[in-house]
Amino acid sequence: MKLDGLCFQVCTTASVGIVSAQTRLRLTQRGSRIFGRYEGGSIVRGCLVGQFTDHALIFRYTQHERAGGIHGGHSSCVLETLRDGRLRIHEHFTWRTREGSGTNVFEQVSSGTQ
Repeated sequence: MKLDGLCFQVCTTASVGIVSAQTRLRLTQRGSRIFGRYEGGSIVRGCLVGQFTDHALIFRYTQHERAGGIHGGHSSCVLETLRDGRLRIHEHFTWRTREGSGTNVFEQVSSGTQ
């Protein structure tokens, strides 16, 4: 599965999640390595680094928040192909710098709405 250059928007977030519908995630893929940048809403800038294998994405993330904190954690994600061909990411995250864990859902944004 090719993820390079794709952009995603948050559809749902856990109660302990910080991302929102204003958050955009853009991915870069080199082989099985994944790098992502995200921002928007309460996130000034976030980065993730991980690996993609067999429709699963495992990564670590760090983000600078508008409230001033820098926080991070790790995630495992399952990718789903929607009927229209776009991708949906189900991210199961655990904070390392604050309490909590949960699930965020991201959907691929079509090229006209990035």
